[in-house]
Amino acid sequence: MSMGLIIFLVILFIAAMGGTFFAFKQEEDKMKKYEEEGDSFEDQLRRSHEYETSSLRTNVPIQLAIYGITITVSLIVFAIYVF
Repeated sequence: MSMGLIIFLVILFIAAMGGTFFAFKQEEDKMKKYEEEGDSFEDQLRRSHEYETSSLRTNVPIQLAIYGITITVSLIVFAIYVF
């Protein structure tokens, strides 16, 4: 495997991990905010219903785009490696 390909894959992995940790940190901060405000059962239920309705409109298309880009880039890198 060429050194350039290895470096590219390592950078891609680091970027993916960084994005994951960034999203995790945002969710963690959101949970701390809810705890500080005095989170009630009604608030939790309301947020759960809001998430269910908004998730299909926003999160799923974003995830599909991320997976599509990742798979495409991986296939391109694999094709470059094979040829």
